[in-house]
This record gives sequence, structure tokens and C-alpha cells, in this order.
Amino acid sequence: MKREEKIPARTIERLAIYRRQLLELKSNRLSHIYSHQLAELANNTPAQVRRDLMIIGCSGGNPKQGYGIDYLLNSINSILDNDKAGQIALVGVGDLGKAILSYSNYQRSTPSVAAAFDIDEEKIGKVIASCKCYPLSEMKTKVKELGITLGIITVPSVYAQKVTDKLVSAGVTGILNFAPATLRVPNNVFVERIDITMEIEKVAYFANEYSRLGK
Repeated sequence: MKREEKIPARTIERLAIYRRQLLELKSNRLSHIYSHQLAELANNTPAQVRRDLMIIGCSGGNPKQGYGIDYLLNSINSILDNDKAGQIALVGVGDLGKAILSYSNYQRSTPSVAAAFDIDEEKIGKVIASCKCYPLSEMKTKVKELGITLGIITVPSVYAQKVTDKLVSAGVTGILNFAPATLRVPNNVFVERIDITMEIEKVAYFANEYSRLGK
């Protein structure tokens, strides 16, 4: 596959799930897996798994053994582990922001959160979960200095667009938005919104449906 081809966002999400499952299988000393087995672990269909793997250039598995787990991991890593991806800036060091900082520090993920930003004078200048907090006025300078290309927004919805504009102006091209707001960004900026309330409502609905059907 040519690397300049754009991979659909949903495929990227599924690849991340496949990688998580494959790493667990590898830790259990397994060396091969069939598409239907990976599909079951990923709550997917064998056909979808095969399509996703074809997109990243993985040829069909061996009929007797399936796909080599190391082969799949190397192929997925070549897509997800982007050497050009920069660090992350987190804006809004409230309870949710602190939790994300703590999780990121614990996971030692790559890319990692290199800087946090807030307007609270009591937080500015302090190190929170191994990450220094800066004022918003220093965002443009720090984004360039620290090689930041990604942003996480954990501010109240009323401030979300203003923060987004600052991140985009500073050079950030990818934003993970936890604020309950729809953001306006240029075509060259990717935004992923995580609406926790909506997800809870969805889970509550299906929990009720499954409970009703089980009676």
C-alpha cells in the first residue's frame, strides 16, 4: 500500500483494537491467528478484519496457520506508530484534565503530553502528573519549542472554540475534544469528539434493552 493513501478513521480505530488484542495474544506466547478468531476478539466480522488488513497491505493468511501475529503487529505498527507525530498539549487542567495527565504518565504513551495549559494562576508554573502547566499566552511558543502537533481539550464548552482557535493558530493539526461542543476547524485539522454523556446515554439505553429482552 502507498503510504500517501488516506486510511478511513474507522479503520484506524479498528487497527488500534486489533493491535491491543494481538499484543495480548503475543504475551500468551501465541504465534498465529485466523481472521475469524481476531474478529471474535475485536467484536467484528471476519470479512471486515480481512478488508482492514488488506488496506494496510497484509496478504491473506496461511490456510493452515492463519496470520503470523508478529507480521500483523509490524504492519499495524508501521501505520499507527507515526514517527512524524509530535507531542501533545492538554488544555484545561480540571478534574478530567488531571485524570488524563495521570493516565498518560502512567501509560508512558507515545506521543505523550508535553505541556498543559490553563488560566488558573494557582496551576500555572506547577508540575501536575509530571507535566508542567503554562498560561495560554505561551501556547504558540511552547507548541513550536516542544514539537507539539496534537491537542486535547478538556475545558467547559463555552471556552472550547476559543481554545481550538489558539491551538490551530499555534500549528496543531489534530485535536481530541472532550468538551460538549462542536468545533469549527480548517480542512487541514482533524478533530475527534468524545462525548462522555452521549456514551453513557447509549450504554444506558442498550443496558435497558438487553434487560428487557432477557426477561
